[in-house]
Amino acid sequence: MILFPAIDLFEGKAVRLLRGDYDRMTVYSHHPEEIGEDFARCGVKHAHLVDLEGARSGETPNLETAVRIREQSGLFCEIGGGIRRMETVDRYLSAGLDRVILGTAAVEDEAFLIRAVEKYGERIAVGVDIRDGYVAVKGWTERSALEFRSFCRRMEEQGVRTLICTDISRDGAMQGTNRELYRELSETLKVQITASGGVSSLEDVTELRRMNLYGAIIGKAYYTGDIDLKKATEVAR
Repeated sequence: MILFPAIDLFEGKAVRLLRGDYDRMTVYSHHPEEIGEDFARCGVKHAHLVDLEGARSGETPNLETAVRIREQSGLFCEIGGGIRRMETVDRYLSAGLDRVILGTAAVEDEAFLIRAVEKYGERIAVGVDIRDGYVAVKGWTERSALEFRSFCRRMEEQGVRTLICTDISRDGAMQGTNRELYRELSETLKVQITASGGVSSLEDVTELRRMNLYGAIIGKAYYTGDIDLKKATEVAR
């Protein structure tokens, strides 16, 4: 299983939100590239980046910061946050980022999703943010009418290779991850599933690995020290 420690970007800083709430933001570093370098020292090969400003604006205000993380750490970097146009996908991938994550756009603009997958294949992932059994959109601020299981199946049918599934209720809450959710998804879908939200202990990492998941995102637990990333990397393998 691949570990994707996360760096959420806002105004060039590394921050964390609690359950997606911009009013509950903690700043962890003014130099996110140094966090990427620490990931690499811990034996990690991948990183999950989110442009929180981009999630609101649909632009790429933290592109330079993301590229700097990629170049200085040497990590495989995927990035999401407000990617709604092909020009934005092109900009990220041509700048050296390895994979982009479509969220709201995958729900609301299927034609765009299909074009992106046709052009870039496995370099396109879809983020499935789950709230009360439905897919949430627009930075988790709205709940769509789409039941998450049927949406995941549709993404599989559209040729999406990787789904990043987040249980919003667990994100940043340090209450453990939703193991039953990921067990169900891993047993019913043939795509690569990355678990996100509440991965807060080595036990969580161990249990997710046993499900043969593709990946797991570690967020707040890295920053608080609740997960030793070097040990987690060994466990994930």
